[in-house]
Amino acid sequence: MNSHGRIIEKNFPNIEVESMAIKDQPEGIHDEETEIIAIPKIIELVKENYTDKDAVIISCAGDPALQELRKEVKVPVIGAGESASLVSKIYGKKVGVVGITKKVPKSYKMIIGDDIVGKPYIEGIENTLDLMKDFGRERALKHCHNLKSLGAEVLVFACTGLSTIKIAPYIEKEIGLKVVDCVYAEGLMAYGACIRRNFYEKIK
Repeated sequence: MNSHGRIIEKNFPNIEVESMAIKDQPEGIHDEETEIIAIPKIIELVKENYTDKDAVIISCAGDPALQELRKEVKVPVIGAGESASLVSKIYGKKVGVVGITKKVPKSYKMIIGDDIVGKPYIEGIENTLDLMKDFGRERALKHCHNLKSLGAEVLVFACTGLSTIKIAPYIEKEIGLKVVDCVYAEGLMAYGACIRRNFYEKIK
């Protein structure tokens, strides 16, 4: 459960992460049904635990409950999908989305829009647990090769499970394109939000 937090803490040493899981969803969120079920759980979890935190990260590329929580809590709320989408535009115009859902997650559609190349779905991967199996890396790499052949200039993860298996450097080496890891991206945005707060406190 703490794998995403460890990735963020390793890359952003001044951030301390407390990880919390969605209750009774061991396969996470991988379609519209599991997202609908998860949203009220996420809202309740955050509202019960955010008061002593500087920021909240929704570590799921679908950004479930992101907009709802921004209306409910008084700290920055960071979404993995929104963060990754924004960072991807630094590296190229045409973006290949790499994920486990049939549809492109909403933040990716809103931010990248018509510059999305191909489909996001890695063939044969049904949930994040599949990514951890022997065939997970192979199928993810095949999908990335296909996106490059369709004209992608940069690849962006649309599943935090890809971050868990730490496949981004391997894909960059094999494919030759920049890869935006969504857990790294959410950590970057959270770090920026904390830096902003400290900056304004110092110049008061």
